[in-house]
Amino acid sequence: MRTALRHARRLATDESSAFHTSIPSFLCPALLSAPLLSPVLYTQSTPSPKRFSTLQPSRQQNISTSNAPATQTYQSHYASEKTSPAPPSHSTLPRACPGCGAPTQLLDRDDAGYYDMERRAVQAFLDYDPSKQREAKKEGDVYTRALKSMDPKLLEQLGVNKEVLDITADKAAPETPVCDRCHNLVHHHTATPIDHPSVAAIQETIAESPHKRNHIYHVIDAADFPLSLIPNLQSTLRLPKLRTQNRRAKHSGWVGNNRIAEVSFIITRADLLAPLKEQVDRLMPYMQDVLRDALGRVNSKARLGNVRLVSAKRGWWTKQVKEEIWGRGGAGWMVGKVNVGKSNLFEVVFPKGRGAEFQDIRRIRSAAEKDAMLSNAKSMEELLQVQQQLAYEDAAAERRRNQPQNQNHLHQAPEVEQLKEEDDYDEDSLLPPPQPYTPYPVLPIASSLPGTTASPIRIPFGRNRGELVDLPGLARTSPGLESFVLPSEQDQLVMKHRIAAERFVLTRGRSLILGGGLIRITPVNADLVFLVHPFVPLAPHITSTEKAIGLQSQTRDLHIPSILTPAAGPQLKSAGRFPLKWDVTKKLAGPLTSPIAGKMKPENLPFRIWSTDILIEGVGWIEVSAQVRRPRGWRARGLVKKDPNHARNERRRALETRDQERAQKFENPNTDLLGRADAFDEAGMGETRDDDDDGYRNDGDDMGDGEAYPEIEVFSPLGKFVGARMPMCGSVLGGPKPISTRERKARPRRSMVSVKRQRKPAERARAG
Repeated sequence: MRTALRHARRLATDESSAFHTSIPSFLCPALLSAPLLSPVLYTQSTPSPKRFSTLQPSRQQNISTSNAPATQTYQSHYASEKTSPAPPSHSTLPRACPGCGAPTQLLDRDDAGYYDMERRAVQAFLDYDPSKQREAKKEGDVYTRALKSMDPKLLEQLGVNKEVLDITADKAAPETPVCDRCHNLVHHHTATPIDHPSVAAIQETIAESPHKRNHIYHVIDAADFPLSLIPNLQSTLRLPKLRTQNRRAKHSGWVGNNRIAEVSFIITRADLLAPLKEQVDRLMPYMQDVLRDALGRVNSKARLGNVRLVSAKRGWWTKQVKEEIWGRGGAGWMVGKVNVGKSNLFEVVFPKGRGAEFQDIRRIRSAAEKDAMLSNAKSMEELLQVQQQLAYEDAAAERRRNQPQNQNHLHQAPEVEQLKEEDDYDEDSLLPPPQPYTPYPVLPIASSLPGTTASPIRIPFGRNRGELVDLPGLARTSPGLESFVLPSEQDQLVMKHRIAAERFVLTRGRSLILGGGLIRITPVNADLVFLVHPFVPLAPHITSTEKAIGLQSQTRDLHIPSILTPAAGPQLKSAGRFPLKWDVTKKLAGPLTSPIAGKMKPENLPFRIWSTDILIEGVGWIEVSAQVRRPRGWRARGLVKKDPNHARNERRRALETRDQERAQKFENPNTDLLGRADAFDEAGMGETRDDDDDGYRNDGDDMGDGEAYPEIEVFSPLGKFVGARMPMCGSVLGGPKPISTRERKARPRRSMVSVKRQRKPAERARAG
């Protein structure tokens, strides 16, 4: 009986080798799925001479030399296994460029979406034939089986390793090529930006979503945060109000057409703020406060638990965002301004290789595992069961590989509406038809060029579990800052890595210029010393204010490299005066207030440090600070003797102040209970306007002791592209972490510089 089993096992092994070739090549999931098949535009037999839209594929179906039907319909993923589909063929170009989303066209070379048919990548994509690949694989399998049947000693003499015979690599299908514009952008860094859409166009695009559940990912750049925020996004997209800090606040609201829409704030490129992830995470309360102020008074009490500080470059919090996208399903929309990092974030957080890609296949086994399963069979019945199982798995894998990828699987999740057929799409629709599903798609091109994405790019994931949509970026300021910079120097406007800012000192009659005159910062207070830390990729330079004005107006040559265009000088204007109204004494006072050194309270110091961050749109920020002495006669709080009737006197003064405010309110109806003028009076349209007011200061423009805040004046092209925010104190975020004396494990080594200097005269005397 054992001899019969041995022969049966050997026979089963020989039969299995005929059915199951070496499987290690299937370890790459891209080889198990057929390449993209999107019928548009071009055929090798009959090229179309007319321009047409890519949103009507039924009219653009290619005329193949074979007798294949002219149109193709969507089929179910679980089709009948009796009918074997025709092998996929790359006889057509993609419907749209996967890099920028522009519709494919063959007419205008300078327009987005143009494909040059002489390009090698395009020819390789069109000439790919999977049937020839399978024939070559069969011939290689015959040769491999012949070598395996030889004597192992003979194989050793021939220098053939038996383990190498189990590894065969198939030639992977070529990736879907990108258009010539994306090709030049990636390899030559030259391209023409496209027109930017408006917020209304984004709203109309999202309104055409076929999904019931939609999530808006509002992408903001950390380099100029919050200048890249879209303040009217909530109202324009008709999103529900942000959840407030009230514990009874609702998490989500109702949107028109019975659809749910939520929003998350994704602050990208967080690695530009600090060197370590822990330092960036500690900035989250600061980011929430700044964002809350930027969103306006309506959202002053917003909870903002939907804010993420991510870094696509270092992978900070990207895994969590990817899991959230996968868990939510539906449609995820990447909305933001140009050059905020949407495409880079899209590439990192897109859930690739998911979605039950091999649910109909129990497991893809290697040749060694199959041999082990066959050899472990203890009876003929068990041996036949193992053979049938392996044959079923290989047949399922073969069907999976031969199935065309343009079949849209219409089994939907409960929260997703039924997708429209391809013929139902209107050519005037803002939302392009969905792309065919593939586990590892070609992702959008990431570039520093403003306006890289030309059209919405819809990439599904999880077999209609959801899709992620990369929308074109909205314009920041028109015209952009790059229009005043030489084309060869426009790369300097993008911060690509974290900058360790150098400290500059501005005194009376001195100014700081950036980029050879693109930005100029001049102190207004002549009696103060300002410390400036520019966190920008532009070259800084300190010079006199007179020379800086001549350099910025291009009327004086100081032999300083400038990135301004020749006609940009007369267009540089003042962007306004910015007060340094945030007290940062505790952070910038050094060891005096450090918890490991002086431990002094800021209110007991005889000076205060005021600061602000000057933002340059799309470039970075500049930290400006100034130290101001306390007024004459000031004494620290701990040195002043407290009145025993302090509480009683304070209460009496509060009641008197309230009575005066009420009396003033009834005497002057144009003021509120606090005595403040209404909006018409503040705008200068009321009757109670004070003519002595200079228009620059209000009740909050002083330091609390009657003195005004320090101010600086910023000059930029057209007086735009500049903003201000609460200081982040980035100058103290870098460097080694300070350690207190109690936590030091050993005494630090003594510096040997002075010892070496003392030895040098003796050594010279000996040598002489």
